[in-house]
Amino acid sequence: MKRLAVLLVAALAACGSPSQSGALPAGSAFSVIANTPSSNRIKHVVVIIQENRSFDDMFSGFPNADTQPYGYANENGKEVKVTLRSRSFTKGDLGDLPHGYAANIVDYDGGKMNGFYESMQKWPRPGEPFTYPYAYLDRTDVAPYWTMAQQYVLADKMFATEWGASFTAHIDLIAAITCLNDQKTLALVDTPKVSPWGCDAPKHPLTTTPTLNSNLQRNVNGPFPCFTRYATLAKPLDNKHIAWRYYAPPLDSFGDIYSTFDAIKWVRYGSDWNNVISPQTKILLDAPKQLVPVTWVVPTGVDSDHPGQKSDTGPSWVADIVNAIGESPSWKDTAIIVLWDDWGGFYDHVPPPQLDYLGLSFRVPMLVISPYAKKNYVSHVQYEFGSVVKFIENVFGLPSLGFTDERANGLSDAFDFSQKPRAFQKIPCKYPPSHFIHAQVPNGPPDTDEN
Repeated sequence: MKRLAVLLVAALAACGSPSQSGALPAGSAFSVIANTPSSNRIKHVVVIIQENRSFDDMFSGFPNADTQPYGYANENGKEVKVTLRSRSFTKGDLGDLPHGYAANIVDYDGGKMNGFYESMQKWPRPGEPFTYPYAYLDRTDVAPYWTMAQQYVLADKMFATEWGASFTAHIDLIAAITCLNDQKTLALVDTPKVSPWGCDAPKHPLTTTPTLNSNLQRNVNGPFPCFTRYATLAKPLDNKHIAWRYYAPPLDSFGDIYSTFDAIKWVRYGSDWNNVISPQTKILLDAPKQLVPVTWVVPTGVDSDHPGQKSDTGPSWVADIVNAIGESPSWKDTAIIVLWDDWGGFYDHVPPPQLDYLGLSFRVPMLVISPYAKKNYVSHVQYEFGSVVKFIENVFGLPSLGFTDERANGLSDAFDFSQKPRAFQKIPCKYPPSHFIHAQVPNGPPDTDEN
C-alpha cells in the first residue's frame, strides 16, 4: 500500500524519541519557536479533554483558520469532490464513525485524505451514508467554542500524536508516550478489549490492549491495560510537591476511557489515586474556590461531543468550567487548554506530518484561554499532544519526560506576556452548571470502536 512507504520512512523517528543531539526528526515541519512561558505569570494549568471531532468538523469557516468547505473521496476508483454538510449534535448526528487505527490509515490514504468513503464501506454503520464523515457542526450548537476562539486563541495545526482511537490519546496527554519497550519499536494502539480500560478491568485472557510495532504489524493480544513503565507528569509533579488533580467519571459507571490514571499501576494502587476526583462535576464546585496547579478534566460520553450521543451539552459543559475558573480568584494566573482527543472519523483536509510509525494523526481543535492569551488569534504553529505536556513542564520548571514532549513545540505562540492581563468575560451557553452537577452519570462504554 502507498501508506507503507510513508510510514516506514517515518518509523526512523519511532515513538517520538529525540535523538542524542536533541534534533527534531528528519523531514519534520516543526518551526522553531521559544518554548518557555513566563512561569511567574501562569500558576495554574487546566486541560479539558473532549472527544472525537476533527478541526474541519468543529471550526469549518472560522476566520483566518485553515479550513475547507469541501473534501475529496475515492468513489469506485475515481476521486470525487464532496461538499461538507452542516449537522447538529441532536439532528443528523447518525452515530459513531470508524476511527480506530485501521480507519485512520484508510482515511489518510498515503496523505491524499480521501479514504473516508472506503472506511464507511469497510466498516458500515446502519443508516449512515458514505457522505456522513463530510460534515461540520451547526454553528449554533458550537457557539460557545467559537466565542472562546474569538476571545482567545484557536490553534489550527494541533495534530493527535498517533494513529488510532481515544485510549492512547489520553495516555499521550499525561505521559507523552505509549511505547512498551526501550527500543521504542512497540507501542499501544487503539482501545483495550474489555472495560474499564485500566487496572480495574477484569483479569482474564480477553482483557488485552492492541499493539503496533515499527513494521506496522497490529496485534490485538497485547498487554493487560495496567502499566508500570509510564512515569507520566504525575511523577515530576510529585517530586516537586506540586499538587495535581484529574477529574473523571466514576469507574463503576462511565470511567472506561476517561479515567486514564486507572491504567497507571503505581497511581492506581498508590497514594496518588487520591488525586483522581469523581464525579467529574466536582470541578464546577472546586474551581470557584481554588484550583490546584495542574488539573485535567474529562467528561461523560453525553457531555463529550462524541458522535452518536444525541446530546448538545458538550459545549456548555466546557463553557461552564471556563466560566467557573474565569469568575474565580485563580483566573488572573491560569491557562486553560481545551482540545479533542481524536478526529472521530470526520473529514479533515490537512495531511498530518509523519514523524514516526505512530503518526502524527489527524488535526483536532485546540483552544488556549488565559488573561495572557492573544485575542482572536489563530495560531498556525504545529502542535501535538506532547506540546501540552511540554507546556506544563515549562510552566512549573519540570524536567522533560524525554519523549514527544521533547520534540514538540511549546505553546508560547498563544501568549503575550507583555500585555495587561485581560478581565474575564463570561462565555454564554445553553446549560447552566446545575444541569451537570445534578445529572445522573449514565452507564455504558463511551467509545468501543476498534476500526
